[in-house]
Amino acid sequence: MASSKRDQLVNTALALFYREGFHATGIDRILAESGVAKMTLYNHFKSKDELIIAALESRFAPAAERLAWAFEHLPPREAILRVFDGLAEWLRQEEFCGCAFINAAAEFHDREHPVHRLAASYKIATQNYFRDALIRLEAAQPDRLARQLQYLMEGAISMAHIQGPGDQALEAKEAANVLLEAAGL
Repeated sequence: MASSKRDQLVNTALALFYREGFHATGIDRILAESGVAKMTLYNHFKSKDELIIAALESRFAPAAERLAWAFEHLPPREAILRVFDGLAEWLRQEEFCGCAFINAAAEFHDREHPVHRLAASYKIATQNYFRDALIRLEAAQPDRLARQLQYLMEGAISMAHIQGPGDQALEAKEAANVLLEAAGL
């Protein structure tokens, strides 16, 4: 039962943090919306920062699993381009409020803060998926091209957040295709 209360806290916190911000969301609000007692919260988390980290980790895991599946089961070039298809679906979701990791890094701007470091590690992991696929494709400069692909992805996310969802991910996919072709892939 304790695990389900923990999950309830994490899921409620993630939804509130994502929609309203990390600093703007107080512990009392999370407790009220989750229906979990304060004592239970502190049995699982020593601080709000620990709860934030758990919430972000819960967001990270499914995305990492989807990326890993694509890069393990699809030809590398197709896997790279499929990222942008998945991105297009996500950007069109009604509850889309930007990237939780970018939002977290913006609110916790000190690069040494554990929340900022976790956000950065997610972005590095995404870049590594691109790099690994590019290495399999025998790209001449896989690290550089992986960063460029990630810039396209991150730009699409940011612009969808600012402008509202549109064709940002599909246009980024077109640009990714141009980059891959220019690299002879």
